[in-house]
Amino acid sequence: MSSSLATRILSSAFIVSFIVLHLFFPCRADVGTAASYSPPYLPSKCYGTEATEFPSSNLFAAAGDGIWDNGAACGRQYLVRCISAEQPRTCIPDQSIQIKIVDYAATAVSAASASGTTLVLSDKAFGSIANTTAILINIEFQQ
Repeated sequence: MSSSLATRILSSAFIVSFIVLHLFFPCRADVGTAASYSPPYLPSKCYGTEATEFPSSNLFAAAGDGIWDNGAACGRQYLVRCISAEQPRTCIPDQSIQIKIVDYAATAVSAASASGTTLVLSDKAFGSIANTTAILINIEFQQ
């Protein structure tokens, strides 16, 4: 077999493998930061005073500017996990939560523990993936 034929075969195999991996494993997570906020949570930019739109689990968040998308983020659900923080052992290992976007962080009634984050998690959501004494965590999230 000539080296040019072998090179073409290897190139073709690489391209086919690349395509197959992207077809069967399309999920990719983004990374960002998260803060927390405490009650009161109403009124919210997404649902006003309608508390029935909030998940009964209290696992919800306000969207930061990066994902707000002029309100299109309302109702979106994200899988979120803590990946690191300034203080060691802040993240709860192997813990992921599903949250629902219910508000816009910039206009939330309650102040966030840190500003300019990707997500501002409810106290319950934040405490489910990280030590509640943390102010800011680094997260991995996917819709």
